[in-house]
Amino acid sequence: MHRKSLIPIAKIENLIIRVRGHNVMLDKDLAELYGVTTKHFNRQVKRNIDRFPDDFMFLLSMKEFESLRYQFGTSKRGGRRYLPMVFTEQGVSMLSSVLRSKRAVKVNIEIMRTFVKLRGMLASHAQLSRKLDALEKKYDAQFKSVFDAIRQLMAPPPAKKRPIGFKE
Repeated sequence: MHRKSLIPIAKIENLIIRVRGHNVMLDKDLAELYGVTTKHFNRQVKRNIDRFPDDFMFLLSMKEFESLRYQFGTSKRGGRRYLPMVFTEQGVSMLSSVLRSKRAVKVNIEIMRTFVKLRGMLASHAQLSRKLDALEKKYDAQFKSVFDAIRQLMAPPPAKKRPIGFKE
């Protein structure tokens, strides 16, 4: 069964970042996906703040925000007045009880599928790594260069940079 995706999974994957050991999404990116302003999105979250404990949503520190700004090459002028909120997978799931439009439900489903896919990829990567460790212990140094080459191929690609410029 082929389903038409509202948002390409690759787009959602590119919006998931790693902060404090968690895969998270920024409030502004989620708001854009849901088709609302960041201000409206954050207002809805704040009205329902009891649904978002620290392991569901947290504010970035100034240092984390500056690091992201540097990483994505954004300017200090204009933009945000407040530190961004980030949402873990559980936080994104909870958003479906806060944002109730039809689009929000569909977007939430797509985001949750993406998180599940990423978790599966990480699990298979860890399993492959364990198998490689076992093989490495079993065989002596004659295959060291082969194992080193395989480990290089398994290394995650460098962080994807967001495109710079204006969206039309």
